[in-house]
Order: sequence, then C-alpha cells, then structure tokens
Amino acid sequence: MAHSFQDDVDQVSKGAKDPLRDETLVKAVTYDFRRPDRIAKDQLRAIHLLHDNFARNLASSLSAYLRAYVIVNLVSVEQLSFAEFSQCLPSPTCMVCLGMKPFDGSAVMELNPSLIFPLLEMLLGGNGRGLTRINREVTEIEQQILDTLFRIMLHDLKEAWQGVTNINFTIEGRETEPQLLQILAPTEAVVSIGIEVRIGETTGMMNIGVPSIIIKMLRHRFDQQWSVRKTDSTEEEQTRVLDIIKKANVDMEVRLLGPLLSVDSLLKLDVGDVLSFDHAVGKPLALLANGKTKYQGQVVAQGRKRAFLVETLET
Repeated sequence: MAHSFQDDVDQVSKGAKDPLRDETLVKAVTYDFRRPDRIAKDQLRAIHLLHDNFARNLASSLSAYLRAYVIVNLVSVEQLSFAEFSQCLPSPTCMVCLGMKPFDGSAVMELNPSLIFPLLEMLLGGNGRGLTRINREVTEIEQQILDTLFRIMLHDLKEAWQGVTNINFTIEGRETEPQLLQILAPTEAVVSIGIEVRIGETTGMMNIGVPSIIIKMLRHRFDQQWSVRKTDSTEEEQTRVLDIIKKANVDMEVRLLGPLLSVDSLLKLDVGDVLSFDHAVGKPLALLANGKTKYQGQVVAQGRKRAFLVETLET
C-alpha cells in the first residue's frame, strides 16, 4: 500500500504540469521595493511644465544679474531613489540643502563644478572664459559669494511653485561630497530635475532633488491647478483676452498668383516684356492675414491708391 502511494506521488511529480501555475510564472514581474512608484505620470508631466517655467524665468534673472546671455533648459524630470540621485552627482561638487517650509523635509540643489567656477569668476569681475577645468571643493569664502546667486535661483523656484502651493525655499546646509549628504534614507524616492545652464561657451548642470512624499502630498493641489486651467475658457475670459489682442498688428497682403518662371527666363526679361499671369479679370483675389487666407475679393481704386474690396469670408 505504501509502495503504491509513493508510485502515485512520483507519477504526479513527473506528469503533467499545473497550467495555472505555469500561467502565473509567465506573468510574474520582478518588483524592486527600493524604487516604489509613488507619483503618477500625469503629475510628473505637471512638474515638468512647472520647472520649464522656472528655467525660462531663471534665464532672464541670471542674464540681468550677470550681464551676460544665459540659456537655461530643462533636460529631465524623473523619479529615483535618493541613493541613485546621489550617485549621479559629481564629486566634489557644490550642494545646498533646502528647507521647504511649511512642509517637513529637505530638498537638494546642486551646481556642477564646470558651472560654479566660471560663475565665481564672473561674480568677481571676470568674463568666465578660458578657465581650465577645476576639480576641487568650494571654499567657505566662495560659498559666501555664491549665496546671492542661490537666492536668485530660490526666488524664481518659489515663484514657479506659487501656482501649486506656497513653499519657502531656504538654505539650511551645504555639502561638497554627495555620499556624505544624509537628508534622506538611501531607498527614499525623490523627483530628480535636471537643468542645463549655458553661459557663452560654458555649460554645466543644475540638479534639484525633491522628496517624492512631499509631491505626493500635493497631488490634489496639482489636480486643482489643471482643473482651473481647463475651466478658464468662459465667455468673460474670452472677452478679456480679445480686448488684450485687439491692439495687436496684423500683416495684410493680396497675392496675384501666376505661373512658375525659371531663373534663366527671369534673367532674360527686358523692358517692354509682358508676363501672363493667367488670372481672369473677374476672378476673386485672396487677402492673407499673417500668411493665412482670410478673405476673398477684388482690387479696386480709391482715389489715387489701390484698395481691396472684401466680398466673401473664408471659413
């Protein structure tokens, strides 16, 4: 009896596989608990637009302050663990820990050395050109000089976030080694914002890390911001916008279209030659507004000048 039972067990283990178990194994996906998905894609897109506005405003502010043409471009917005964010930063570098009152927690703003030292030279009266690559820590005196620059950046960052919530970004600490920065746990998720700053021939990166938990707390604020934008197109709002653009100038032109002419034939034209445009006298002409056809009509005389008589409106 025991031998027969063991034979049955062996037969089952060597026999047909469980189809439900196989299907489960096929569909199984490895999950990395160090990278939790805390933020929805639509919220990441909203953060992208927010910091795109920040980049444009910062370009204007830095250009005025440094008296140089500054280009600032948003490069990336992605969610990483704090350990991955730290590993992507150069060493040594220039970092500041940012308070985010009234919220608990801290953010990080980092400027690459390839950008910091040319900026320091410009702040001290130089032009920031022709510097050899410097790879050292920023001194305490240099950090004090950079404080004004950081205040300009944090002011524009606060203005960019104003549409979502009022956050007061303040400098709470400084660090030069990314591995020594311990404001968050290594597995904590952060939203990493990469921004490229270009001043003449100098190009460097600015990286901002914001705790994902704070952004997740503000999800309803982002939703409210987008819902307001979607419902703003009321009749009153349309009238207001129309009143603003009524004073704008529009280029108007009438074109008499004709056949194509080769450059060789054009060069052979002489006084007295006649060009046939194959356009009937009574055929309507198109009136273009900023290059787009808006009206049909005829060219008429008004005193000693030519005018256009509108006959039909293009729909």
